[in-house]
Amino acid sequence: MDLLSVIRRWHFRQGIPIREIKLRTGLSRNTIRKYLRADAVEPVFKVPDRPSKLDPFAEKLTGWLRVEAGKSRKQKRTAKQL
Repeated sequence: MDLLSVIRRWHFRQGIPIREIKLRTGLSRNTIRKYLRADAVEPVFKVPDRPSKLDPFAEKLTGWLRVEAGKSRKQKRTAKQL
């Protein structure tokens, strides 16, 4: 994330106070402090694995889409119809 490296550069190299960085970026002071304390260059966000509601029907839908791809434009069904 480029913003994190910019924040760290402003604070550590140029000596800009956290309040000034807050005004420039629009982030909260607590967030900026957290980024400055962390040794990481990029923030890591946890994304939980969630199964899709369509997973049980994925094979059937894929087959239907292959069949529909061979049809002419007026004979194709929409995704909602499928």
